[in-house]
Amino acid sequence: MSSPTDPAAAAALHTGAAVSAVRAGSGALRVVELVDGRTVMVKENRAPQATRAEATGLMWLADAESVRVPTVFGWDERWLVTERVVTGGPDPTAARELGRGLARLHTAGAPAFGAPPPGGPADAYIGQAPMHNSPGVSWPVWYAEQRVLPYLRRAVDEGTLRPGEARAVEELCDRLPDLAGPAEPPARLHGDLWNGNVLWGADGHPYLIDPAAHGGHRETDLAMLDLFGCPYLPQIVEGYEEIAPLRAGRPARIGLHQLFPLLVHTVLFGRGYAEQALAAARSALLL
Repeated sequence: MSSPTDPAAAAALHTGAAVSAVRAGSGALRVVELVDGRTVMVKENRAPQATRAEATGLMWLADAESVRVPTVFGWDERWLVTERVVTGGPDPTAARELGRGLARLHTAGAPAFGAPPPGGPADAYIGQAPMHNSPGVSWPVWYAEQRVLPYLRRAVDEGTLRPGEARAVEELCDRLPDLAGPAEPPARLHGDLWNGNVLWGADGHPYLIDPAAHGGHRETDLAMLDLFGCPYLPQIVEGYEEIAPLRAGRPARIGLHQLFPLLVHTVLFGRGYAEQALAAARSALLL
């Protein structure tokens, strides 16, 4: 069956309800009102695997029964139809709830580092950047080979980073087994956990959207929240540690975990992020 040609048809197909109105959302999103009183979000993705990755990622996060995510009503090769979350504002109570939920999400686990969600594609996305999910056993080796070096090579090939500058990142990858801290089991990650992917619901609960879900190291999600800023981050960490205390030395490892998203932003947005990535690598080498 071919994919619907417009967001109204996609909403009707995947919810089973007639559409009363469609209005613009941000970017590729459309807000669709249904005659039964519900309002849903319809997202058009650039590639079938992007839709599949996002839909299966949301469902994998939901299966952990930890942090709230929008309900997935349905998806196809072009459209993703989800619940609309009515937003409010952050507060310390919701932040602690988010921290506790993230701890439960991470401890729900994954089959391996790099494992995609069940039914999810190996070739997925983080934001607009391709992201390959290839399972590995050792987190330091997997993180270097599957998360850091691919984006470093692309940045060098495109001239955003000079080869001489890349040596600091390559040295860090070589030393990762000694710098990574205590071994951790694979965690179930959101995978793209910047502040914009946290919704503070009008119902007082936090929600997560737009995952790049995979098995990884739990400190990576927390480091990304720290990188781009998140309201009440200390309360989030406090709530997290109520459920799953973090290993000693985590603050010193934040830059190491931020290197991946900084390199992703380098290939997407240019030289300003390259400078931050190099600073993070050089700082991590001092551990």
